[in-house]
Amino acid sequence: MTTTESRPAHVVQDRPEASAPPDDAQLAAARKKAHRRKNSKNWSLFLLFAGPNILLILAFIYYPLAMNMYFSSLDWRLGAPRADPVGLANYERFFTSPSGLEVWRVTGIFTAGAVLGSMILGLLIALVLNKKIPGRTFARTAVFSPYVLSGVGVALVWMFIFDPQRGALMFILDRFGIEAPQWFLDPDANLLMVIIVYVWKNLGYCAVVFLAGLQSIPKDLLESATIDRAGPVRRFFSIVLPLLTPTVFFLLVTNIIFSMTNAFDILRVMTPTGNGTNTIIFEIYLQSFGQFNRAGYSAAIAVVLFFTLFIITAVQLRFVERKVHYQ
Repeated sequence: MTTTESRPAHVVQDRPEASAPPDDAQLAAARKKAHRRKNSKNWSLFLLFAGPNILLILAFIYYPLAMNMYFSSLDWRLGAPRADPVGLANYERFFTSPSGLEVWRVTGIFTAGAVLGSMILGLLIALVLNKKIPGRTFARTAVFSPYVLSGVGVALVWMFIFDPQRGALMFILDRFGIEAPQWFLDPDANLLMVIIVYVWKNLGYCAVVFLAGLQSIPKDLLESATIDRAGPVRRFFSIVLPLLTPTVFFLLVTNIIFSMTNAFDILRVMTPTGNGTNTIIFEIYLQSFGQFNRAGYSAAIAVVLFFTLFIITAVQLRFVERKVHYQ
C-alpha cells in the first residue's frame, strides 16, 4: 500500500514542473530571437536583389564623382605625364575670371529661355489637345515625336533652316522683306537660335505631362464653375492652374536639370566652338577636349555644376513645393 500510494504522489508532484509556462524573460528572449532572424532574412533578401545595383551605382556614379573632385584640385592637361596639386585654384579661377562669369550669364539666359519656353508653349498645346477635336491623337503623336528624336539629327535639320543663304527661314523672311540675321556669326543670335531649337525639341515632353495633369482634374469642378457663369479665363486661373501645380513643380525641377545637362548635343553640332553659347555643360567639354585641354579646370567646373543642381533642387523642394496644391 505504501508503494502504491507513493507512485501517484510522485507523478502528481512532477507534472507541474513539466508543464510550467515560460516566464516573461523567456518570452522576451524568444521574441528577440525571432525578430533577429526576420531582420537577418530581410537583409539577406535586400542584399541579394539590391546589392548588384548598389555596386554598379558606387562603381559608375559615386566613384567617378569622387575621382572628379580629386582631379579638380590638380593642374593637369590631357596627355600630360604629370599633374601638380593646386588646391582650390581652379574653383577660384572659374568664379573670378571674366570667362567664368560669362559662362554663368549664358547658362542663366539659356536655362530661363529653355525652361519657360518649353513649359509655357507645352501648357498651351496641352490645353488645345485636351479638347475633343478631330485628329487629336495624331496631333499628340506629332507634338511628342521631336522629344524622342536624336539631338544631333534635330540640330542638323535646324542648321539648314537657319542657314542665312539657303535656309528655309531666310526664304520666308525674304518674302516679307526682312533680312535674315547672321545666326552663326552673332553671339546673341547664336544663343537665341539654340534656345529655339531646344524648346522645339522638348516642348512635346512638357505638353504630354501637362495633358496628363489636365485629364486628372475632376470634370465636376469645371462643370460647377461653368454653371456659376465662370468664363474660360476664370476657370483656368481659379481651378485648372491651382490643380496643375504638382505638374508644374515636377516639370520645373526636371526641365532645369535637363536644360543644364542634356543640351550638349544641340550646342555641339550647331555651335562647335561656342561663340555665345558657352553654357556650363558645354564649357566643360570645351575646356577639357577643346583647344585648352585643361582637364583639372574642366573637372572643377563639373563639380560646380553638380553642386549647383543639388542646391537648386533642394531649394525647390524646400520652398517652391509649399505652393503646390496636392489633391
